[in-house]
Amino acid sequence: MARLPVTIRDMHLGDVEAVAEIEAEAFADAWPPSAFLDLLSHGYARLRVACEGSGEIAGYCVLLRAADEGEIANICTTLARRGCGVGAQLLDDALHLADTADVAAVYLEVRTSNGPARDLYGSRGFELVGRRRQYYQHPTEDALVLRRVRPVRSPA
Repeated sequence: MARLPVTIRDMHLGDVEAVAEIEAEAFADAWPPSAFLDLLSHGYARLRVACEGSGEIAGYCVLLRAADEGEIANICTTLARRGCGVGAQLLDDALHLADTADVAAVYLEVRTSNGPARDLYGSRGFELVGRRRQYYQHPTEDALVLRRVRPVRSPA
């Protein structure tokens, strides 16, 4: 499938309904809209959406920060946009935000069975650092904990 060009921007209150629909479509244990609304009011969270030229939201990413560590708490695209590079663009955006904020390491969890996501994360320098047994429900499955350490910047 061809790479879908999107514009990535901060999530707004008006985006929450569409984001929650994408979340519910993708996950059996989906976050409720209130979770996104709550995170929008916190400075430690960056919520970003990928918009198609029509303005339709094709995906979203939630990046959390504490001190010099970050976590990609959630990243998802619409089912219709899977395999179109939207997730990769959202991930690259989140990593750029983390790098420019001097976040030393970014963590995330991924289902053991999610090969495409694991491949994407591996291509961006994420490495396996742990496993959370029976972390996911519906179906029950382990989560792999991955970490990406900020690349060393070359002197200017």
